[in-house]
Amino acid sequence: MPRFILASLCLFLVSASAAPFTAFRDGEAFTYKVGFAFFTHAGDIVISAHDDRSAHRDLVRITTDTRSNGLVRSLYAFDNKAEVVIDRATSRLQSVKESGADPKHATDTEFVVDYAKRTARYTDRVRTDRSAEVPLPPGDPVDLISALVQTRDWNLQPGQKRNVVVQFGSDFYELVLEADHYEEVRTPLGTFNTLVLIPRMEKNPKGLFKNGGEIKVWIAQNGTHLPVKMQLKLKFGSATLLLSKYDQPAATVAER
Repeated sequence: MPRFILASLCLFLVSASAAPFTAFRDGEAFTYKVGFAFFTHAGDIVISAHDDRSAHRDLVRITTDTRSNGLVRSLYAFDNKAEVVIDRATSRLQSVKESGADPKHATDTEFVVDYAKRTARYTDRVRTDRSAEVPLPPGDPVDLISALVQTRDWNLQPGQKRNVVVQFGSDFYELVLEADHYEEVRTPLGTFNTLVLIPRMEKNPKGLFKNGGEIKVWIAQNGTHLPVKMQLKLKFGSATLLLSKYDQPAATVAER
């Protein structure tokens, strides 16, 4: 199973307005069962968020742990961890770190944003020739996973769109995030009526978008608006993430 099928869902960055960050609540965690091709459980992805006020700032740290599973792991042992740090008051991305390994490649990268200079420093400690300082596009970036989850507070309807800017490695993609249609989805946690959201690259497509790739997310339309399904489609197959476990925010648990 190619490593970027699982990893790419965790590395995208998108622009967001300077408003409080509410995509993830403190203590919230999502566990996804990953299927690929005819493997129904090729791996697991756990996305969790925790507030961090140790630096006298209201930050949130979002970690994404990806691990291959079962027979797939015996053929392709993949482990990857990414950490995104966001300023909760402004939704501004502060940094992204990724580390991991598979049978052929190691990963050790860091992306740090300097808003005063409107630049970001991308450091690749394995493939050092890829390290670079890049200018920020208009807007304030935030990771794609957070942006997609943030849509549960947008109340989008089918046909409505929002423009986003996506960063992968040291490059940026201009995408349109569109609410496409409603669809019923069956997951390990039950059946949900969902809104399907699709990021599209309408201008100068590149990367997976140039080759016919597609990303989708299914947002439950009940009170929680959980992202119950995600999918990355490529020419040679699709990786599908189904929500298998959900840990509620710390504040919700404390109120019980």
